[in-house]
Amino acid sequence: MKIGVLGAGTMGSGIAHTIARAGDDVLLYDTNPTQVERALAGIRARLDRAVAQQRETSAEAAATLGRLHAADLDGFADAEAAVEAVLEVMDVKRAAFADLDRRLPPAALLATNTSSLSITELAQATGRPDRVVGLHFFNPAPVMKLIEVVRGQDTSDATLDEAVGLARRWGKEPVVVQKDTPGFIVNRVLMPLFIEAMRILEEGIASPEDIDRAVKLGLNHPMGPLALADLTGLDVDLNVMDYLFSETHDDRFAAPLVLRRLVRARRLGRKSGQGFYQY
Repeated sequence: MKIGVLGAGTMGSGIAHTIARAGDDVLLYDTNPTQVERALAGIRARLDRAVAQQRETSAEAAATLGRLHAADLDGFADAEAAVEAVLEVMDVKRAAFADLDRRLPPAALLATNTSSLSITELAQATGRPDRVVGLHFFNPAPVMKLIEVVRGQDTSDATLDEAVGLARRWGKEPVVVQKDTPGFIVNRVLMPLFIEAMRILEEGIASPEDIDRAVKLGLNHPMGPLALADLTGLDVDLNVMDYLFSETHDDRFAAPLVLRRLVRARRLGRKSGQGFYQY
């Protein structure tokens, strides 16, 4: 198969790597061509480490690289499916879907990697809402086994089945989200955990290290919530919380001030905005 990936940031790069490793050709596009070059260089470096650690052979790594192709959107014209992985902002994603809809064949599947936004609303930016579905990969995409396959209001049975098949084809474990609801499964559970950990820190109850240590040892989590929030990206965390709160008006999803301050500091380029372990 030939799969287009729109967006070459952390998630787009990881998704492209995952799909190419599984044996499909990948067309990778980003509005910033330099970002595509960085993504391909990062994939190459990860493959080199895998070969050095004997987790992959040099032939397997070369085959994966050979399936990755920098492209423009016009190059998506013969793709059988596309996965969108652009900024987690509805207007940006809707514009991306409108572009994909114009360029891909009429029968092609259009998937979004959104972690929380409405599949139904994104699909309305296209002329094929029945062929739009959520394929929510988790970071780092080449490692994490889960994909949430999210059904929009107009997603057809055939599209849902095809999306589940693609997830398995790419070596992932799909779970089907039958109802297009904000946050799907994982973020609906995860964001309140993040928020409560941040509030504990904000109230001076414990240090970031002790909060994370308590959750790891007490709940048997492999990573603490504050370290995980840093890993997923504070800007992304805040966008997801704000979207969930705006959709549900549920205080469980109200972002703490400490997160807003960190994100603001990061946007201003201050060292204090690097993450919770610099708080």
